[in-house]
Parts: sequence; structure tokens; C-alpha cells
Amino acid sequence: MPPPSPHPLSRRFGHLLGAYGLLGFTVLLFLVFSLVLPDTFPTLDNISAVLSNQSVPAILALGATLPIATGKFDLSIGYGLGLAHVMTMQLIVGRGWPWPLACLVVVAGGAAVGAVNGVVVEYARIDSFIATLGTGSVMYAFTGWITGGARIVPGPHGLPAAFTALYDSRFLGLPVSAFYVLALTAVLWLLLERLPLGRYLYVIGSNRRAADLVGIPSRRYVILAFTGSGLVVGIAGVLLAAQQQIGNPSVGMDYLLPAFVGALLGSTAIRPGRANALGTLVAVTVLAVGLAGIGQLGAQFWVTPLFDGSTLLIAVGLAGYAARRQLRQRRAGPSRPPRDRPGTAT
Repeated sequence: MPPPSPHPLSRRFGHLLGAYGLLGFTVLLFLVFSLVLPDTFPTLDNISAVLSNQSVPAILALGATLPIATGKFDLSIGYGLGLAHVMTMQLIVGRGWPWPLACLVVVAGGAAVGAVNGVVVEYARIDSFIATLGTGSVMYAFTGWITGGARIVPGPHGLPAAFTALYDSRFLGLPVSAFYVLALTAVLWLLLERLPLGRYLYVIGSNRRAADLVGIPSRRYVILAFTGSGLVVGIAGVLLAAQQQIGNPSVGMDYLLPAFVGALLGSTAIRPGRANALGTLVAVTVLAVGLAGIGQLGAQFWVTPLFDGSTLLIAVGLAGYAARRQLRQRRAGPSRPPRDRPGTAT
């Protein structure tokens, strides 16, 4: 005898809790810190500082979402961010290039590096963890070669004001970088949720063999996913250069763990069980609120990596649970009653 199916209201509540529980937790966390720190936390200055500081990690997390949708992981994004950041400064400060041309070249180079990652993973048949870790090490070597291990410091006139305004300017009273995050989220939401490209990526990520059987060119779309990730990393590198206004060859790895925490935790929200742009945005928001609140409470410097690492473990566990739960729901879906054969009396 099959087990009784859950009540529709219970099933609906479980779906809402799984999809929007993380969003509700974000609101609750903000309210708690606002009550504990009423003079500093719920202020416009604090919100603006959080949005500005977390924009680059958020963009990087959104970029990491694309390969994750196909079941792959790009561990080179931290190294790629450092290389793009240093290349931007080198072209503007060291070579005297116009900043728009330098930014365009760096973003295009990021896309090219992403394509190389995809080709290595798909055609060399190397696991994405190992392949992107190897290419990331190569990028780190290039970063050291370009800088000689030293920082790139602008001259007495500094960087062009129009370039630094890419990050420092404000719109509607908020940092313009926050609107970059919203715009990128909207673009990825459109690609993943409303266009055939997204459906193909999700099919590849859930069942590569089934994707091949129905005629989806899996290799091509996986390479496209890595290319898109590299493009986003290039954009993040340009913005990081505009933010820090100095070339630091070792800065990129600080962003790797927060990016993966955001991307993996995001796969437990909005569309549980699969990487999605809106879920990543919610995850990045809860991480930003948590880190800002912990920082204002006077936590030690080691609390941040502890928070990131613990959240990553929780995110991986929740992502796996959400995927298994979704699979069980599909398997336990209501089966259609058998139809009577023609000519059979009832």
C-alpha cells in the first residue's frame, strides 16, 4: 500500500519555506542586528557601505552560478579576478592606454580565459575541479610575472576620474555598484529562466546523458557557461581596480570562498535544487548582512573566514538536500490511473 500523500496545504507550506526561507531569514537577521545596533546598523551610511563592499563578491558569485548550473565548478575565478584587476591597472598605469580600451580588452580577455577553461574541461576530459585549479595557478603565475610581485601604484595624478567613477559614483543615493549587481542578476535570470540556453544548461547539469540523447550539444553549452563566467570575472576585475585604485597581485583569492558560498547557498533559495540568479542574490545579501552585523559587534578578524567556511559547509549540505528532495518529489508525483483497454467491460 503506497504511503499517504501529504496534505496540499502542508506541501504548499514546505515549498514556500524551501523557496523563500532564506529570504525570510535575511529580513529577520537585518531586524535582529537593527535592534541590537540601532544607532549604526539600520542607517543609510551603513547600508551604502555594505552594498559597496559586497558588490564585487556578489558579481563574482553570479559568475560562478553559470558553470554550477551545468554541474561544473570554476575554481579559477579568484585567480582570474586577480589577473583581471592587475591587467586593468597595468594597461592604464603602466602602458598609458585609454581606460575604456583597457577595460574592454580585460573583459574580452576574461571571456577568452573562460572559454579555455571550458575547452580544457570538455575536450581534455579533465574534472572541472582539477582543470580550473590548474588554469588558475597559471593565471596566478601570469599575475606575478606582470607585477614582479609588487603592487602597481598610480602616479601623482592618480587614475582617470571617469574610471574611478565606475565604482565610486552614486545613483538614487546608493552606490552605483549595487545597480551593476541588480543588472547582472536580471540578465542571468533572463538567460537561465526565460531562454532556451538556460533550459539546456539545467538539463546538462541534471542529466548529461539525457541531454546528449535529446540532441543538446553539451560540450558547446558547457564551454559557453565557462565563457560567460570568465566574462563576468573580467567585469569584476575592472570594478575591483576602480574600487581599490591600486594593483595588488594577491587580492583575488580573498574573493573565491565568498563567491562559492553565495552561489551554492543560492541554489537552496527561490528555485531550490538548482543554481539560479535570484537565489544567489538572496544568498549574497544574507552573507553581507551577517558579516556587517558581526563586524559591528566587534568580532575578531578570524571570525570572517570562520563564518564563510561554516556557511559553505551548510550551503553544500542544504544544496544537496534540496536536490534530493526535488528528485523525491518528482518520483513520488501522482501517477495517472490506468485507462481501460478497448472492449473491456466496466
